[in-house]
Amino acid sequence: MKSRTELHKLRKILAKIKECEKRIEKLSNQELSEMTKKLKKRYQSGESLDRLLPEAFAVMIEADDRVLKKRPYDVQVLAGIALHQGYMAEMNTGEGKTLAATMPLYLNALSGKPCILVTTNSYLAARDGQEMGEVYQFMGLTCSYPDADEKKKMTDDERKEFYHADIIYTTNSGLGFDYLFHNLVKKKEDRFLCDLNYCIIDEADAVLLDSAVMPLVISGVPRVQSNLYRVC
Repeated sequence: MKSRTELHKLRKILAKIKECEKRIEKLSNQELSEMTKKLKKRYQSGESLDRLLPEAFAVMIEADDRVLKKRPYDVQVLAGIALHQGYMAEMNTGEGKTLAATMPLYLNALSGKPCILVTTNSYLAARDGQEMGEVYQFMGLTCSYPDADEKKKMTDDERKEFYHADIIYTTNSGLGFDYLFHNLVKKKEDRFLCDLNYCIIDEADAVLLDSAVMPLVISGVPRVQSNLYRVC
């Protein structure tokens, strides 16, 4: 739980965002979508993500409204700021967690490094990725999410493409197994996982506590029998 002082800091940032919204609302659709390139250029010139936050959040709020017909409420914006700052934000079902996540994901994607949203099952990852992907695409970013058909397995080339999108929606088990496969490849060039830069965990208690109890195991037959076990 955040203290009153911390909440006061979040509200001061919210006020800056609302000031930026007044200017962003006047932009045309093309001007709005071009803001991504401008913000990326400012980041590459040395501005920090924290410095870009008010304008980037205002841009995404307007994009959410125009593309999805859903304008984030102040409480959702506050949750987005908290998620960017590394806090755990508690939101009940129906309070718009999926929409709240679009703002910090967009902001961190301006760094040019992939951003990941982890959720508990492939249905939610596919649904949210497909729906939110429309607004990311509008803003000039790529978005990947799992196939609705869980039985369909990705090839290594498909995994490379999947993990090199700007924003990635996936599941905890999917990411966990891919991490194992990524580190079991024979050659360095066969690796496919992106750098782990920024991640939002949906249903954090379920992912980090409940699901974490079950180990992820990959079975296989070793090609060379090792004597290290006996030595150890």
